[in-house]
Amino acid sequence: MSGFNPFSTSTGLCLKIVFLDLSRRGVGTRHLHFINLQKRVLVNNFIRAKEVRLIDETGKQVGIVPIQHALQMAIERDLDLIQVTEHVEPPVCKIGELGKYLYQKEKKDREMHKRGGGGGLKEIRLTFNISTHDLEIRARQAAKFLLEGNRVRIALRLRGRENALQNVAREKFDKLIEMVRGVTPIKIEHELKKEPRGLAMIILKG
Repeated sequence: MSGFNPFSTSTGLCLKIVFLDLSRRGVGTRHLHFINLQKRVLVNNFIRAKEVRLIDETGKQVGIVPIQHALQMAIERDLDLIQVTEHVEPPVCKIGELGKYLYQKEKKDREMHKRGGGGGLKEIRLTFNISTHDLEIRARQAAKFLLEGNRVRIALRLRGRENALQNVAREKFDKLIEMVRGVTPIKIEHELKKEPRGLAMIILKG
């Protein structure tokens, strides 16, 4: 990668060089990797989950696969398997170069810090009869806002008889939250509650 020097303090990265023995994966070689000391990134054999939601090196969603299958795919491409979410079951993992991932992550964190960490409040609006496809679109929008450092208010307006079906409406929120957690960990700032015009909650990046 052009311009990336993991040994330079100017990158703002606090890195440690470790050798990961890949013999447990049936490979008689050793790979050189970089581990962030400030916040440990789980990679390759350090990933403890039995299954992962896998994204390949092109960004394609492979789906939920056994960890050994995901590791084998990474080996075949001479890349790393990197866990990119926390507190999500199964965790989301990407195939890619660990050094490049850490560099880009640190760069994004520094940019967010310069902007004051985002800190804006964005809103995602749902409807009572929203389709699964539209719900997926809203989930991607919410994840994008969160990754930019914003808080996200999710609101669903209830009309007439819909007020008597709040359990159905709450299921829409549950599905959306599950989709967003498939992209990034989140925290609930304000729990889902009834408002004069419907239901609403506020989430932020975990």
